Amino acid sequence: MQTDDRRAADLEELGLTNYEARVYLALIRRDVFTAAEVAREAQVPRQRVYDVLEGLTRRQLAVLHPGRVAGYSAVAPEIAVDRLMEQQRRSLGRLERLSDELARELLPTWDSGRTHTDPLDYVEVLRDAADISDRFARIQSEAERELLSFSRPPWVNPPAENVAGIEASARLHAAGRTVRSLYSRDVLDDPEVLAVVRQFVDVGEEIRIADSLPLKLVIADGSTVLCDMPDPVERTGATTSLVIRHPSLAATLRLAFQSVWDESPTLEEALKVHDTSAPEQEESADQVE
Repeated sequence: MQTDDRRAADLEELGLTNYEARVYLALIRRDVFTAAEVAREAQVPRQRVYDVLEGLTRRQLAVLHPGRVAGYSAVAPEIAVDRLMEQQRRSLGRLERLSDELARELLPTWDSGRTHTDPLDYVEVLRDAADISDRFARIQSEAERELLSFSRPPWVNPPAENVAGIEASARLHAAGRTVRSLYSRDVLDDPEVLAVVRQFVDVGEEIRIADSLPLKLVIADGSTVLCDMPDPVERTGATTSLVIRHPSLAATLRLAFQSVWDESPTLEEALKVHDTSAPEQEESADQVE
């Protein structure tokens, strides 16, 4: 068991989630598994195993065998690890390009800031959850032209309490302005959060669903950025948020937002896939049992 835990941790370092790592390690133990069988073998909740298997198949780490009862098998470990490494290399390449551009964009601010007595003219650091929540609400309330956001758990406050966000979305939509949010796929499994997301849709906000999001981010009026910065070393769940007032940085991050937006399905498209695929596979698994 300790060996499996270590191998799962290694696969997580290569980019898999904990569930994906556990399911892959289960799949390599036998030629073919049904979804129900691999859920038991990997000790992954039955309602989650379909999404996990779909993700492994999409990343070419597992193979789907269609039939009356669908089966799944693992891609050979040396091939799977090579594919994970290639994905990491591509991701690193994108980050290197973004970091180079970001460093160039931030340098004038750094140089200018050396002449200021207050180093927080451009950057504000927030560590208290209440302060982060208040600043988030203020940024939404003060937005006049455009509001873009990456939204993913964990939430500083329950989404249902984001009254300022709903009011801002309604106001911007009524004025013909742009208000868009990208949510991570987790929200499709949370009925309470999904209900709040639908409230935003009802007042005119455009919503799309991304497979994953690296962090939470808000870009307001192409000039102000609020982003969380989780500690990459301690992994304690603690986070620091930065408020950066810099049009060039906002423009750079807006390009990143647009790139993810263009590749992501709408809420209804994502729900259609999510709501129709799992029941069909659940029924097939029940027949086998």
